[in-house]
Amino acid sequence: MKNLRSTSNRSVLLALLAVAVIVLAWVVVRVGTTGSDAALPGSRPNATTPVASSTETTDPASGLAWISESALPSQARDTLRLIRAGGPYPYPRNDDKTFRNSEGLLPRQPNGYYREYTVKTPGSSDRGARRIITGAPDEKFWTADHYDSFSRIREGS
Repeated sequence: MKNLRSTSNRSVLLALLAVAVIVLAWVVVRVGTTGSDAALPGSRPNATTPVASSTETTDPASGLAWISESALPSQARDTLRLIRAGGPYPYPRNDDKTFRNSEGLLPRQPNGYYREYTVKTPGSSDRGARRIITGAPDEKFWTADHYDSFSRIREGS
C-alpha cells in the first residue's frame, strides 16, 4: 500500500511540474512577442505607425535602426546642412535626384518619393559609397555602403 501511495504522489508531482513548465513557457513566449511595437526588418509599416521616441533603437515606421545625427561622420552632417539649405550640392548632376529604392530596403513609396544626396568620402577619387536618402521633410536615411544597408537618421540628436 505504501508503495502505491508513493507512486501516486510521484505521478501527481510530475503532472504539476509539467503544467508549471508549460505555463512558464507560455509566459516567456507571450512576453517575448508582445513587448514591442517595432516593425520587423523588411516588413511594411502602415500609415498609422507612431513616430518613435528618442529612446527607441528601431524606427517603427521603417523597421530600420536609428542613428543619431551626432553619430554620423562630419561629412554626412555637412550634407544634412546642405539639404536643409536647399544646396548647392557637391555633385549637382547626381545630388537631389530621384532614388528608386530598387533594393526595396526602404519603405515602399511611389516612384519619385525619395531623393538622393552624396556624402563626400575623404580620400575617394569618386563619389564614394556614402549617401543620404530623403523622403518626407522629416524622413532621412543613411547608407555607408551604397544601398546595401540603411539606418534612419534621428535629426537634432
